[in-house]
Amino acid sequence: MADSFDPPDERLVSLSKDGSLDAFNSLVERHQTAVYNLCLRLLGQPQAAEDAAQEAFLSAFRALPRFAGGNFRSWLLRIAANESKDELRRRRRKDASASLSQIYDNSELPLEPADDVAGTELLYERKEAAAAIQTALLELPFDQRLAVTLCDLHGLPYEAVATATGASLGTVKSRIHRGRIRLREVIMTNPELFGVARRLDGGER
Repeated sequence: MADSFDPPDERLVSLSKDGSLDAFNSLVERHQTAVYNLCLRLLGQPQAAEDAAQEAFLSAFRALPRFAGGNFRSWLLRIAANESKDELRRRRRKDASASLSQIYDNSELPLEPADDVAGTELLYERKEAAAAIQTALLELPFDQRLAVTLCDLHGLPYEAVATATGASLGTVKSRIHRGRIRLREVIMTNPELFGVARRLDGGER
């Protein structure tokens, strides 16, 4: 009964390949938040993230006939990562240089759903912490930023990160390890983020 209202990705992909735009739109609705948040983490600019996310779904739609199966979400995030890299190159070519404070608008950060009992001070601290983490992420090389974002922020295991990035498992582990070290260095300069730094010391997934 539940499948008729909430079909799995595999079913929606199959229907989309058969020409159902409604099925593909359902895939977009299901994954658009994850795609946009990934693009925003990688690019740091809301407008750039929106452009990359839109291009990612257009590319996915065009490439859908060649999708051979597997984890659709990982496949889609890989496309989003590639579109983000292309968007970054386009913006660099335009010499659209700006300080991090100009690039990054705290109010646009994707936040976890607010806790009903959380006070204003706690929400502010969360927002400040999220802003500091994003600033630190933007200082990482793109490949490290992507791997850390997929693993630590999207919760993907190393194997899924490897699938999403097209890299070997060993390369993924190395990128995450080096990225976490660099993030920890940046975060430890902000006392309010010690809890985040401790989480980065956690074991492998």
